[in-house]
Amino acid sequence: MSDELLQRLRRFHIDTFPGVQEQFRNLVRDGQHPSILFIGCSDSRLVPYLLTGTGPGELFIVRNVGAFVPPYDGWSEDPDLKKPRRWVGYHGTSAAIEFAVLYLKVSRIVVCGHSHCGGIRALYDKVNPQARNLAAWLDLGREAVLPEAVTAESLRRTERRAVVLQLEKLMGYPMVREGVKAGRITLHGWHYVIEDGEVHVFDGHSGEFVAASDSTHSGTGPYHPIEDSTAHAVFNGFDDSYIFVI
Repeated sequence: MSDELLQRLRRFHIDTFPGVQEQFRNLVRDGQHPSILFIGCSDSRLVPYLLTGTGPGELFIVRNVGAFVPPYDGWSEDPDLKKPRRWVGYHGTSAAIEFAVLYLKVSRIVVCGHSHCGGIRALYDKVNPQARNLAAWLDLGREAVLPEAVTAESLRRTERRAVVLQLEKLMGYPMVREGVKAGRITLHGWHYVIEDGEVHVFDGHSGEFVAASDSTHSGTGPYHPIEDSTAHAVFNGFDDSYIFVI
C-alpha cells in the first residue's frame, strides 16, 4: 500500500525546498524574528499562513482546541462560582506566550477563532468520558457559553465571545500587560468565517466584530489608545474590562 504521507515528505524535499532553501538558511543563520504571535484553533480548516499572507519566520504559532488562553497563574475559576478554584497546571500555550513576548519580542498577538468550531460546539454537548484532558480544557471557555438554545447564530456569538475573553485573559500575563501598556504590543481578536473566506476583526471601541474588508484596522484589544470621548462608553480605561456587543 502506498504511503501518501511519505510521498508528500519526499515531494517537499525534492520539489519545494530548493526554491526556499536560501530563505531557510538565512533563518538558521540569523535566527527567527517573528513579529506576530498567532494563537489559533487547531481546526484543520484554519490555515494561518494563507490568512495572513506570511511565510517562514514571520509567525510564531500556537494552536489548541478553541484557541483558548489558560490563566497565567495556573488556576481556573468556575464562572458560576459554584466550585472552588481548580489547578489546571502548566500548559504549552502559556509557555508559548511567555517565550514569544519575553524572548522573541513580538509586537502583535492575534487570537483567532473561526466559524463552525467543534471546540465551541463541545461547550454545549456532553464530552466523551475518555476525553478527560479535553473536558478540563473546555472549562477554560465556559464563560463564553450563552444561556439560550443552540442555534447557528448562538454558536457564532459564542465563538466571538470566546475570542474576546481570550484577549482579557492575555492581559493577566504580566509581560503582556506591561508590553501593551507601554505601547510595545497590540492585541487583535479575529473570527474567521470559513465559508466566506473573510476574517472579522474585533473593534474594542464599538465592541463589535467588523469584516476585514470594511475595517480600518486589523483589530483592537484591551488598552488600545482611546482616540475620542465616545470610546470610554465601551472601553473602561485600565481596568481590563469593556463591553462587547455580540
